Amino acid sequence: MPRLARGEYLNPGEIQIVHACQRCVRRAFLCGTDEQTGKSFEHRREWIRQRLEFLASVFGIDCLTYTVMSNHIHLILRSRPDVVAAWSDDDVARRWLRLFPKQRKKNGDPVEPEEADINAITKNKERLTEVRGRLSDISWWMRCTAENIARRSNKEDECRGHFWEGRYKAQPILDEASLLACAAYVDLNPVRAAMATTPESSRFTGAKDRIDDLKERKSTAASTSSWERSQRRQHSGWMSPVEIHEASDPIGADVNSSGRRASDKGFLALPLPRYLELLDWTGRALRTGKRGRIPAHLKPILERLGIDSASWCEVVETFGRVFMRAVGTTSTLAAEADRRNQSRLHAPGARLLSATG
Repeated sequence: MPRLARGEYLNPGEIQIVHACQRCVRRAFLCGTDEQTGKSFEHRREWIRQRLEFLASVFGIDCLTYTVMSNHIHLILRSRPDVVAAWSDDDVARRWLRLFPKQRKKNGDPVEPEEADINAITKNKERLTEVRGRLSDISWWMRCTAENIARRSNKEDECRGHFWEGRYKAQPILDEASLLACAAYVDLNPVRAAMATTPESSRFTGAKDRIDDLKERKSTAASTSSWERSQRRQHSGWMSPVEIHEASDPIGADVNSSGRRASDKGFLALPLPRYLELLDWTGRALRTGKRGRIPAHLKPILERLGIDSASWCEVVETFGRVFMRAVGTTSTLAAEADRRNQSRLHAPGARLLSATG
């Protein structure tokens, strides 16, 4: 069954959470060491992390977490057109010209745009509307990631041609239970692939960046959620906070002022330490092949989200086996299909991942 056109389920004008995956072609090594040639491409992991951090400072898109594997990357992104709508016309133009500058310095950094370049966007209403829409478009984020890394990698490999395996894959995430399972799946990818034994040893993942910042946290006077929204997170400050507060993070009032990320809105109804603890337990259970027993104080987190705690590891393991067209509980998917009038979300063969696995 052919994949749905992205325009049928991804809309830059709506707030959406998407699990995106981009994989290399021609058995190319994105990172790691090529077993056939012995050549190491480990330095490219830092290329990607730096690129993602740069894009987080430009786009109206929240990066919830990420991981960089040997030949593919995983991202969980949340489009924020409401944040982009709050930016001035001048800010929109300057952000776009950071992505596509008219001139560059010798080291490749963009030259500060001239007034004429800014006016070419702000004085043209049609062009301004187009650019504003692109700054909350997940497809443009992925394009700006893929093109940059492909050019640098092909130059290093002294070759031409496609570096990425076609278009990126995308899964809309429709409820919190699925989001928790997806976040755990992404953060534990190196553990599942036997590249690391624990989250704190899984380099170039959102979880590892957050753990490193927690280790360097000097004062515990403020709550973890307040600390996450501060500018003190050196490694993970470009990503969204984990814990969400609907009361203090209302839509439109959570625009980040540091310039490192789009907003201060979290994405899970549990504190960062609890998420990392659940991640650590799950990672150890997956690595040993023994389910064991989830600690009692972690069970309420899963039960509150409607996830069968006995099946939690199976939910995380199964999550990435088949890239689904949509992820969520059956009731959530039905409501979404009715809202969009897209019966194909329920078509035979469209696999649904329920909250209980």
